Amino acid sequence: MAVNLTVKARNGDSPERLIKRFIKKVKKEKILEKYREKMRYIKPSDVRRAKRKRAKRKQELERLKQER
Repeated sequence: MAVNLTVKARNGDSPERLIKRFIKKVKKEKILEKYREKMRYIKPSDVRRAKRKRAKRKQELERLKQER
């Protein structure tokens, strides 16, 4: 999993600000989450089960929003 993530300094950016922007980009790209997922094997059936569970929960939340 190769990711080229760069943060370029703008006018007068401090090193702390650059680090903050870098961390924000890493979170947005979900790099750490992907890395942690690949640290152990997850059976395809478990992946499908989790996907169905997320979809069902999302559907339920949408239904509750519609009822309001």
